[in-house]
Amino acid sequence: MSFSAEEMSKLKSYIERVFKCSGITVKKRDKADDSIEVMMDGEFIGVLYKIIDEGETSYDFNMAILDIDLI
Repeated sequence: MSFSAEEMSKLKSYIERVFKCSGITVKKRDKADDSIEVMMDGEFIGVLYKIIDEGETSYDFNMAILDIDLI
């Protein structure tokens, strides 16, 4: 279930459009092919998982927020 370069580019554009921001990059993870890392201005912000179920593809964005970041 790896991500193609075209798919990663489309996901990057989608995230920038939805969150109304630039500076998003996505990169493959070293030890997993079902997900990619999402970075904003060089800082890791989350993981985007690819899910294929009954022939349909969806994506799940998981972003952890640390309590110390809320200050």
